Amino acid sequence: MQNLSEKLIMTGMDRQLEKKGFINRKNLVYGLVIILVLAVTGIMIFSDKSSKYNVDISRLTIDEVVLDVFQDYITEQGIVEPIRTIYLDAVEGGRVEEILIDEGNEVKKGDVILRLSNNNLLLEITNNEAQVVRAVNELRTARLSMDQQKLANKQQIIQLRKQLIQDKRMYENNKTLIAQNHISKETFEQSKESYEAVSEQLELVKENYKNDSMYRAIQISSLEASVNSMEKSMGIIRKRLDNLNFKAPVDGELATLNPEIGQVITYGTRVGTINILDSYKLRVEIDEHYIARIHNGLTGECDFANQSYNAKIVKIYPEVQNGRFAVDMEFTDKVPDQIRIGQASRIRLQLGESKQGLLLSKGGFYNKTGGQWVFVVDPSGEFAVKRDISIGRQNPQYYEVLDGLEAGEKVITSSYQNFADHDKLILKNNR
Repeated sequence: MQNLSEKLIMTGMDRQLEKKGFINRKNLVYGLVIILVLAVTGIMIFSDKSSKYNVDISRLTIDEVVLDVFQDYITEQGIVEPIRTIYLDAVEGGRVEEILIDEGNEVKKGDVILRLSNNNLLLEITNNEAQVVRAVNELRTARLSMDQQKLANKQQIIQLRKQLIQDKRMYENNKTLIAQNHISKETFEQSKESYEAVSEQLELVKENYKNDSMYRAIQISSLEASVNSMEKSMGIIRKRLDNLNFKAPVDGELATLNPEIGQVITYGTRVGTINILDSYKLRVEIDEHYIARIHNGLTGECDFANQSYNAKIVKIYPEVQNGRFAVDMEFTDKVPDQIRIGQASRIRLQLGESKQGLLLSKGGFYNKTGGQWVFVVDPSGEFAVKRDISIGRQNPQYYEVLDGLEAGEKVITSSYQNFADHDKLILKNNR
């Protein structure tokens, strides 16, 4: 009984102590949960949420932003071309019978390059010659007929004038005789009628002579015009015959010659080209990014045999192909010695004035970012973060930085191909 009482007393005492204590197993669990929740919340609030990527620093190119003079120029490759190229197109068709000058040789104006034959043209010339002969004969016949008719009319006029004089004299005499009653009235009337008839006949013949002369003059003029037209046509046809001898129109180098012996070429066929070698030009292809800044008169420098020469843009071809457009440049002072068609040279083309600014070296990053953002290396050198920037002009070495960077800052300028989607790069040295 005593032991049972002691146990009850002890049990009562235990329960009494459990009610009065603060730290127990349940509270301890609650406390730990609360602490864990607060820790996770703190981590979520205050931790770095940026997307990170570890990268080997030895595989990167890092350049410093510098404050220096920005030289506004580009470099492009120019190809030497003749100052002018003459295209040789056939102005008469025919069969190639003989080639007298091969391509690559120099030619003088008027040199026969090749000979053609054209039997149809020869037949046409023969027919036209026959028509010209017929027209000339008609003209001669008309002139002869006109002369004969003119002579006949003149003879008739002479006879009528003679007859008129005689009849007039007879009429005047009869006027005196009839007044003296020496002749009959009938005789007087006959002489008067004869005189008046001859006078009227003479006027008619004169008018006929005038009209006939005008008609035949018009006929002769028409025939002469026809003959002249035929003769001019004949001259053109003979010139066509001369065109069968294909001649060089200018002095130069026969760059290409396409036909072969026996080949039949038609009117307008491209026979070849002649290069004018008095001077040379440079054909330069430029990125379309600069098309708004390129204009005639823009100057540039090029090197031939380690010597610098000046040239200027004289022609711009506006058509853009594969992201590039072409310009022609001519030498402004002297042409390089021993220059050859097809030779290439790097050309430094000055686009504008140079001025001071922030410069960032060109690199592969531009292909991914378009110059709108870069990875800037932290001064500690342990990481790099993404930053928006603004880029202006560019030359073969540098970009002109307008905003977002300061002098002395370091930027990753190599390609961002593998980590462009991340915000922060952890720079590791794996050597």
